[in-house]
Amino acid sequence: MGKKRVMVPAKELDLSTVKYEKETIQAPHLTGSILKLFVRIIEIPIIGSLIISFMKKENNMVEMLQNTEIPEKPMFKPEFPPQAEPSVVIVDEEGKPTDRVESALKCLPHYDPASCWSGDTLPSFRYWKIRDFAYAYRSKLVTPSKIAEQIITLVEGCKYHKAPTPLLISFDAEDIRKQAAASTQRFKEGNPLSILDGIFMAIKDDIDCYPHPTKGASTWMHEVRSVEKDAVSVSRLRSCGVILIGKANMHEFGMGTTGNNPNYGTTRNPYAHERYTGGSSSGPAAIVASGLCSAALGTDGGGSIRIPSSLCGVVGLKTTYGRTNMGGSLCGSGTVEIAGPIASTVEDVILVYAAILGSSPEDRISLKPSPPCLPILSSLENVNILGSLQLGKYTEWFNDVHSTDISDVCEDVLNLLSKSHGCKTIEIVIPELHEMRIAHLVSIGSESIRSLNPDIEDGKGVKLNYDTRTCMALFRTFTASDYVAAQCLRRRIMHHHLEIFKKVDVIVTPTTGMTAPKIPPSALENGESNMQVSGYLMRFILAANLLGLPAITVPVGHDKQGLPIGLQLIGRPWGEATILRLASAIEELCAESRRKPASFHDILKTK
Repeated sequence: MGKKRVMVPAKELDLSTVKYEKETIQAPHLTGSILKLFVRIIEIPIIGSLIISFMKKENNMVEMLQNTEIPEKPMFKPEFPPQAEPSVVIVDEEGKPTDRVESALKCLPHYDPASCWSGDTLPSFRYWKIRDFAYAYRSKLVTPSKIAEQIITLVEGCKYHKAPTPLLISFDAEDIRKQAAASTQRFKEGNPLSILDGIFMAIKDDIDCYPHPTKGASTWMHEVRSVEKDAVSVSRLRSCGVILIGKANMHEFGMGTTGNNPNYGTTRNPYAHERYTGGSSSGPAAIVASGLCSAALGTDGGGSIRIPSSLCGVVGLKTTYGRTNMGGSLCGSGTVEIAGPIASTVEDVILVYAAILGSSPEDRISLKPSPPCLPILSSLENVNILGSLQLGKYTEWFNDVHSTDISDVCEDVLNLLSKSHGCKTIEIVIPELHEMRIAHLVSIGSESIRSLNPDIEDGKGVKLNYDTRTCMALFRTFTASDYVAAQCLRRRIMHHHLEIFKKVDVIVTPTTGMTAPKIPPSALENGESNMQVSGYLMRFILAANLLGLPAITVPVGHDKQGLPIGLQLIGRPWGEATILRLASAIEELCAESRRKPASFHDILKTK
């Protein structure tokens, strides 16, 4: 019988004894026929259980979950105190989405059409913003219907590319034309619904968008689950006049970090077609990065918004747990996942966030959320607030990346913030990062198996991709006691982070530990299982999911191969306004470093 490990209570942990340990994941890299064979073996009842048990022991999961005494009580979903932020506008989460969007619009810096449309005053590359589209529509330079025709042509042409780029799983050209015609008519009558009227957006395929089926990028989910109305977040966007172009590609059921999907084809990175977009919100990030849409809606249970946003060079916001209503999504009952916006700029993220925010009635009762706030970026006080921000950096963790290009670029941005705004970077220590990874894996895995198991037991399991089946084989081995142990760890790790936030306003990290990885040709047909790559891609993102914290990724530069690098800001609970304010400042500082993707569509070019 092994010796039991006993953890000291979190409140008594001596941080001076904490030593950073580099993450090492013991698992084979599998693609093609080898992956198929491996899946078949691990699905054999006794042999498979022995193999998975061995791998769990090799990765210290058994020791942590079964042979460790954890003194904290379980925390079955994130619990945190209210949050107050300076120089903000409080919006009514129970009010009309159009009213919230109007409030958000007033928070943005002044929009000068002359400077925005003059090539002489712009950086070498600049994405068109939502306000650019709104100006073009109101000035009759173009109509939503004309933009719709360009998008339809581009989407339909994707399948003819030398390297197919499957951005959308479900797409209806006539439905897009109908929405665009209605928006065009509203502009003709001088009565647009909001600044978002006529703005084109894609919806990730695990969020309901009627009349499209919701498949979760599988081949069968639509057969067992019908869609009768929009998800809550989609309904809010539609009420603002957003034109929904269809359901975006993703990693099957969100169970992967690369975006690989043999069912519908693997979405390619707009910066390099031989590389992954990141996942699981692969389609939404690629659609935005390629200029096809101003924004997209994704979900984030393990970095699924932030990872692809970083790898594709765009902005992705993971909100506080409970800040958005998950009704009408495949992951609506989980404790680590949220729906959030992906956009090319921070100001566009703010506008979309304003439209979709609003807790569910159940979460308003149990979580008691702070009122949602938006930063007033147009105020004179904004500069002073930026200068007062304290940024927490755990240097050894920050520098644990695949290439020093990433840490060097992110470090340069912190230095720019200090010089330009006076932001102070403070060294912090974050204990028990390995325990956090295990607690997140058990939490999301147990919630996934609970959601999908009835259909899998009904014969649908053999229709899953091979990498998804690998995940499910692992998840099935988690016991009730494993789940409870993970929730005890969640309370410990929440304590550590709330203590850190007594000293700093934001935790800063690279978003990912590597830039976009190459797609092995053998992975396109049967998928891929590469835990080392997943470890690098997920290295910095798990606290936001396990603890429900808000986080945002902002593009800050490129590595030597020209691949995008993102900087992540993790905020206090309910602290979206602070990270959005800081993200906007970072975006401005890094504007000149932005490069045009190899695959980019200038759909608002009016001449």
